[in-house]
Amino acid sequence: MNPTAILPDPDEERQRWAAYRRLGTDDPRCLICGEDNWRCLELHHVAGRAYDELGVILCRNCHRKQTNSAGNAPNPNEPPILERAGHYLLGLAALLAELVARFRAYGQQLLDGAILCPWPYGWVGAPVVSG
Repeated sequence: MNPTAILPDPDEERQRWAAYRRLGTDDPRCLICGEDNWRCLELHHVAGRAYDELGVILCRNCHRKQTNSAGNAPNPNEPPILERAGHYLLGLAALLAELVARFRAYGQQLLDGAILCPWPYGWVGAPVVSG
């Protein structure tokens, strides 16, 4: 048995904890899809870096779908408050639109599953109420 095979790689542990610090939590997950592998997670600036520092954790795939690369460069000048607010709301709307689509799909999956699953999770074997 190789004794180094059971010991954690110190470099990987250092990288993992650096990612936790960058993401602001030791239990990070993608807000959209739930990915929890720290190697795949990034901080998404909701309004874009040029307009605000507020961020949410997204996996690389979801981050690419949400990010407008042309509008994500740091702004050399401080933008006015209304422009920052406008970019924040547009970024938040894009994020929420993706979540709404996920919620609809998950909701439909639950309804479809209710037809097949046993009581109390679904309708199979549910008590019959006579009236």
